[in-house]
Amino acid sequence: MPKPFVSSVPYIGERIFAAAVYCSDGRIGDQVDDFLHHGLGLPRYDRLACPGGPVVLSGRSAAYWDSRGVEEQLRFLAQVHDVRTVVLIAHEGCAYYLHRLAIAPHNAQAEQRDDLQRAVMAVNRVVPRANVLRFFARRSGHEVSFEAI
Repeated sequence: MPKPFVSSVPYIGERIFAAAVYCSDGRIGDQVDDFLHHGLGLPRYDRLACPGGPVVLSGRSAAYWDSRGVEEQLRFLAQVHDVRTVVLIAHEGCAYYLHRLAIAPHNAQAEQRDDLQRAVMAVNRVVPRANVLRFFARRSGHEVSFEAI
């Protein structure tokens, strides 16, 4: 039997009272961590990664069942981890928009921006008084930039 892997990253039990809702697309996971850790100064944030990310909180009927789980998870984290800041991140080229919602690539960004605003309203219902931040991640070559919305 192989030896267990032991992480070299130390455990820090102190909470920072923040959660992020973003797409589970593994191609941007490291960049999202980098942005939240270094761009926003949020180490150890609570993660809610799911296909489409914030779109599931937008009120779209196609995302209804996905929204139920994410809202419950966010409510739980707000209650037990005292979440006070929620970061919503949409990203360019999201397959949820292109395939699940069948939105044309040239219309996707405008739809995502609208959905981010609707998601803010959902977060405010679930976590009243939360500071909600919105960002759009855009790829340029091998770089990913995060633009405040």
